[in-house]
Amino acid sequence: MTNKITITSYIKPASIIAVVFLLLPFTGRAQNNYIAAIKDAKTKEPIAGTVVNIAGTAIGNSADADGLVVLTGITNGQQVIHYKALGYQERNDTIVFPLTVADTARIYLEANEEEMEDVVVSSTRSSRTIQDIPTRIESIGGEELNEKSNMKPGDIRMVLSESTGIQTLQTSATSGNSGIRIQGLDGRYSQILKDGFPLYAGFSGGLGLMQTPPLDLKRVEIIKGASSTLYGGGAIAGLINLISKVPTKERELNFMINGTSAGGLDVNGFYGKRYGKVGLTMYAAYNANAAYAPANTEFTAIPEFSRYTFNPKLFLYPDAKTDISIGVNTSFEQRTGGDIEYIKKSTSALHTYYEDNNSQRISSQLDIKRRLNKGELNIKNSVSYFDRLINTPGYTFDGLQTSTFSELSYATHTERTEWIIGGNYFTDAFKEQQLSGIPFRNYTLVTYGVFIQNTWNISKKLFIETGLRGDYVVNYGFAPLPRVSLLYKASSAISSRLGGGLGYKAPTIFTEESERISYRNVLPINADSSKLEKSYGGNWDVNYKTTLADGRIRFSINQLFFYTHLSDPLMLTTVATNLYRFENAPAHIDAKGAETNVKFGYKNFKLFLGYTYTHSHMHTGSIVQETPLTPRHHTNSVLMYEVEGKIKIGLEGYYYSSQKLSDGTTGRDYWLCGFMAEKLWKKWSVYINFENMLDSRQTRYGSIYTGSITNPMFRDIYAPLDGFIVNGGIKLKL
Repeated sequence: MTNKITITSYIKPASIIAVVFLLLPFTGRAQNNYIAAIKDAKTKEPIAGTVVNIAGTAIGNSADADGLVVLTGITNGQQVIHYKALGYQERNDTIVFPLTVADTARIYLEANEEEMEDVVVSSTRSSRTIQDIPTRIESIGGEELNEKSNMKPGDIRMVLSESTGIQTLQTSATSGNSGIRIQGLDGRYSQILKDGFPLYAGFSGGLGLMQTPPLDLKRVEIIKGASSTLYGGGAIAGLINLISKVPTKERELNFMINGTSAGGLDVNGFYGKRYGKVGLTMYAAYNANAAYAPANTEFTAIPEFSRYTFNPKLFLYPDAKTDISIGVNTSFEQRTGGDIEYIKKSTSALHTYYEDNNSQRISSQLDIKRRLNKGELNIKNSVSYFDRLINTPGYTFDGLQTSTFSELSYATHTERTEWIIGGNYFTDAFKEQQLSGIPFRNYTLVTYGVFIQNTWNISKKLFIETGLRGDYVVNYGFAPLPRVSLLYKASSAISSRLGGGLGYKAPTIFTEESERISYRNVLPINADSSKLEKSYGGNWDVNYKTTLADGRIRFSINQLFFYTHLSDPLMLTTVATNLYRFENAPAHIDAKGAETNVKFGYKNFKLFLGYTYTHSHMHTGSIVQETPLTPRHHTNSVLMYEVEGKIKIGLEGYYYSSQKLSDGTTGRDYWLCGFMAEKLWKKWSVYINFENMLDSRQTRYGSIYTGSITNPMFRDIYAPLDGFIVNGGIKLKL
């Protein structure tokens, strides 16, 4: 006979009562588990780092690389589950535990459209957001442009100079003219566009940064490295595309008045509105400054100038498939720099040096877009006119540049692929008034180009963009320009881009070197002996973003490595006493380095940290020389505190290491620090900005010229000349 034994037969009644009593607290508060897979609502990609917690409790966790999250210890009853991820709208779900079905919940988060608006780029002519474009693009949105306009509302130097890898460089000690360098290369290798139009090439690039206001811009897009496939030659170091505002159904009417302790005044206004099938934007500004020189300096740090700017643009929408825009950009300016005593009407025979610059800039833009059944047809045309007169004692340079740009392109966009194909025609003609014994520097550059570009989603994680352009430059020959970029998205938190291509630059006399001497005694380009400067280069970056401290801290880091090889660089050489000519040097330039960008966000605080390492050298046979005016180390840091619609406070610090100068000496390192505060109300705000609070300026470190005060020879300008300046003003939104 088999004995049947049960567990209860070994437990005494008293023991049963004790066990039941001990289990009562736990059965009353039964613990549950919750598993969820967090994904992007549009792409269905997992969102790593999403913070999920139970409202009112300490229960919470972060999603892993696959978007999975597990919560444990959840008590019975109704619970509110909160989801939070960087760049996505927050979500709350009410769930009753225990669950009837223990399965993995699928949670889809919607992208935050307000954050995404500023990162839908147009420089690659793609319909994608910046996250899905293989080409590495940096976008400076409207909010940041608005903050930078508090510091310098008259031009875009401040907007660009505070980005890693970019250096704005003053090229004239007295006129204040500035150029831009990207990743250690001369300013002539950077292409500046306005809505995709090349309006700042050659002679018209002079004073370009000084005469481009930020207040009528929607955003600024920056592509570093060879970017010539869509826009042609000149983008060896990179391109900067200035995107204008467009009219919306809601009227936009803004005014800004700014004054500075250095005698500056800026009055700006912008209007935009769409009326059914017609839209209009209009920007107008008056910018002026009195001649200003800090204590104990002989020459102006800021020239005396007055400038009028007027940029109207008409938008037509004749039907649902057609967009037409017709615009005009104009700028008229007079500026005088030089000996501060002369400008203040001194009659001393010692104080006689001056530099007058009178310029007129007029350009038209026509853009027609027609959406067809399977794609979009785009027609562009612009005509530009730039006239500049330079006067110094005993010397005058008077030149006129006229240029045209015409393009026809066709683009198709599907879910997985995009194609862009087109051709363009570009002319650049310069003519001068012969006012000296130097032969005419007149020239005409004509370029015919065709291009094709494809963007392909190979998989959900891998994207590739390939392009090929062919340019024929009359008198200089054919230049092939292939380019390729790869984007790998390991997860929603980690991505990497790898890209590279070829570039070229046609020779002209308009460079930072010749601008420094006002083109005096510079001989014309000899087309028979000159050739195109050509380059190849690439960059690779890794991007990571996440949240820390249960989502309270937002964190992202981007690490970029870059390299550019430039052959046959055009150099200004001395051919006789006081005579100069640009010639292709039997040498090459290597520019390489790294950029690091780190961002933190906590409640109303934002912290931006950046570091740029640039190693740029010219190789001539066995001789290696460091490229002048290129700091090896550059850091930038910005701390912002902002309460939406109420207050903004910003503190900035920038460091530039020592730089080699073209005369063989070394310029010292220096710091720039600034502080800005703005108080906002519904329709107006007031702000104040303290720029260069440490009063770092080159005139404190040594003389900026050699020779006599009546006939100065200016040295390289590597540091600010104006020093500590305070500005402030008022903004109106009507």
